[in-house]
Amino acid sequence: MARNDRLDTPREVRRSLRGNYDPETFGRLSERFARFLGTARFLVYMTAFVLGWVTWNTLAPVDMRFDKYPFIFLTLILSLQASYAAPLILLAQNRQADRDRVALNEDRAQNARSIADTEYLTRELASLRIALGDVATRDYLRNELSEVVKEISEELRKSEPDTK
Repeated sequence: MARNDRLDTPREVRRSLRGNYDPETFGRLSERFARFLGTARFLVYMTAFVLGWVTWNTLAPVDMRFDKYPFIFLTLILSLQASYAAPLILLAQNRQADRDRVALNEDRAQNARSIADTEYLTRELASLRIALGDVATRDYLRNELSEVVKEISEELRKSEPDTK
């Protein structure tokens, strides 16, 4: 048997020109980035960046300006940022949808277990009520004993000779 066919030895690591990445790590990173894009802090930073860029390239001395009026380089940077942000946001949304789906399935299973438990307890309670119907209660025994005492006292009165 060749060394590669054995199950008790790990395969050798193959070198590749393609980079290896962990999809879970990439997904967590994209979620963090998407979460940051949805904050007021990002809007403030981006507004300050764009205002700084425009201010510098408008008010700075002509020889120190690096992006003249239609601000083509700024447009390129913003387009590049948007082209990366959109897929990362979609990836984060897909991961959240997957988590929501798993949570929903777990909630359904928990609800099904709760319903089954409730039905079981309802059946048990009903059987206890039926069983209690067959058991003599304290009030029932008192009533029966008082009736027996009345009957005995009446029999004793009847059997006593009249002494009058």
